[in-house]
Amino acid sequence: MTMAETSTTRPGLRGRSSDGGERLLDRELKALPPELRWREWMLRVEAVIFASSEPVTREVLARVVGRDCSIDLLIDDLHEELRNRPYELVSVAGGWQHRSRSAFADAIRASQAPTRGGAAALSEFEAMVLMSIAYSQPVTRGELSKIFGKEVSRDVIGSLRGAGFISSGPRSPTPGAPYTYVTTKHFLSAFGMETLRDLPDMEALEDAGLLSRQDVHNEPLSAGAESEEE
Repeated sequence: MTMAETSTTRPGLRGRSSDGGERLLDRELKALPPELRWREWMLRVEAVIFASSEPVTREVLARVVGRDCSIDLLIDDLHEELRNRPYELVSVAGGWQHRSRSAFADAIRASQAPTRGGAAALSEFEAMVLMSIAYSQPVTRGELSKIFGKEVSRDVIGSLRGAGFISSGPRSPTPGAPYTYVTTKHFLSAFGMETLRDLPDMEALEDAGLLSRQDVHNEPLSAGAESEEE
C-alpha cells in the first residue's frame, strides 16, 4: 500500500472534500468496531500529547475523541502500554505530558543530547527566591527582600520571569501598590507538580531551616522602597 493510499484510508483523518474545502475530523468514528475505535482514540491522544510543547489539558484532548469517550480510561490504557518504555505519561500543571523515566536520567545526561522542556538552570539564590515565591505568593519584591535579609534585585526577578517560572500577580494593597509575583503553569510542569498542593510541606522546610514565613508581613516597607514598575 502506498503512503497516499494509507493517508486516504486511515479512519478519521482530516482531508479535502470534493469542493476543495477541509473536512472536519471525525471524532466519533462510528464506522469502526469498538476495539478499533478505542485504539484510534488512544493513538490520537498519545500523538497530541507527544507533539505538544506543554502539558495537554482534558479539554484539548476532548477535541480529538468521541463525546462519550472517557479520557481517564484512555490515559490508564496508555500508562499500561508505556509500562516498559523509557518514558511515561505524567500528570502535571493540569494536563498530561510525556516525560523520560528518572531511571534513564544518567544516560540522557551522558549523551549530551539537546533535551526539550524541563527546568532552566538557576543559581542557588534564584532557586531559593523561586521557592519563596511559590510558598508566599502573591508576594512583592520588598517582602522577598525581608525574607532573605537583603535586597532581591530586579535582575533576579527578571531571570525567573525570563525562565517562565513566575509572572506578575495583583497589585499589593500596601503603600505604593507594588507588583506581586506568582508562579506559572510552566513552574508546575518543570518541577513535575499537578498543583501547588504538591509543594513539599512548608513546616518541614522551616524545621530544616530552608524557608521562613516569619516577619514577611511585619512592619511594611516605605512606599518608596516597595514601589516599582513591572
